Amino acid sequence: MSALDFRSDTVTRPTDEMRRAMAAAEVGDDQYGEDPTVNRLQERSAEVTGMEAGLYVPSGMMGNLCGVLAQAERGDEVILGDRAHIEVSEMGAFTVLGGIHARTVPNRDGMPALADIEAAIRPGGMFPRSAVLCLENTHNFCGGTVLSVAETAAASDLAHSRGMRVHLDGARIFNAAVALGVPAAALCEPVDTVQFCFSKGLSAPVGSMLCGDRATIDRARRVRKLLGGAMRQSGVIAAAALVALETMRERLAEDHANARRLADGLAAIRRVRIDPARVATNIVWFAVDGDAARFHAACAERGVRLSRYDGNGRIRMVTHREISAADVDRALGLMREAAAA
Repeated sequence: MSALDFRSDTVTRPTDEMRRAMAAAEVGDDQYGEDPTVNRLQERSAEVTGMEAGLYVPSGMMGNLCGVLAQAERGDEVILGDRAHIEVSEMGAFTVLGGIHARTVPNRDGMPALADIEAAIRPGGMFPRSAVLCLENTHNFCGGTVLSVAETAAASDLAHSRGMRVHLDGARIFNAAVALGVPAAALCEPVDTVQFCFSKGLSAPVGSMLCGDRATIDRARRVRKLLGGAMRQSGVIAAAALVALETMRERLAEDHANARRLADGLAAIRRVRIDPARVATNIVWFAVDGDAARFHAACAERGVRLSRYDGNGRIRMVTHREISAADVDRALGLMREAAAA
């Protein structure tokens, strides 16, 4: 039997419809703004998020980096959660490349406390300028949790009242929208910029989008060029992203249901510690008592591929289009064997 790959929703492969769209894509030179497929993708993405403009970029990390560097200057400070993907997994890029400070606040449930955000904002004078607040929805390292419209608005209102901009790492923003039953635009309305990925649950092969007001996106386009992200006939990949945007958002509810099925099953496995009620979208984090590395290896030997990021026994599984309910049940049986090994 084939392996069951729960490492990430990034392992999804393009659908047949996406492949046909890629083969037939109308293309031009995107650096000159002349790729009609990229232009349609950017316009449609801006419409879906309720923003003025969009910028197609090769990766989510580049989208976040363009969003931050377009809104902060060298010597400024960005406030973000200590479990934010931008902080944990993006190699300090805005600090290394932009000379921008990171000021972290605790976040254990996705949204940092407003009191912690407010306390982190610098006073004027001889201090770094608090320029950008970064939020994340859904929140990867906090278990795929979602930020509500009200939570996003409260944090954004606070930041805006202190002269700051707000960037939303919305790599899985459509998972959040489906989980909450609200349009993605409602979740993006309070913020200034949002980045989302086509290559995770939406199953496109490559690419992310940064959306915001036109002036900020114009600055971000220059940052993309600086980072080597300007592309030529990128309509070939943008065509798959267009299909993903139009056809793959609503089916994310299946991934959420499978993730909850997985969490309920994990709760019954010896040595596994998990609260299924905390699983809100397609990301399932759990802890393993004893030797987590051995458990991880035993699962891999049985064809169940998981992600293990640290030495404290925490393991992540992510459901996606290529994982069915039957696959979840099969994986649980194999994991029970691994736990008993």
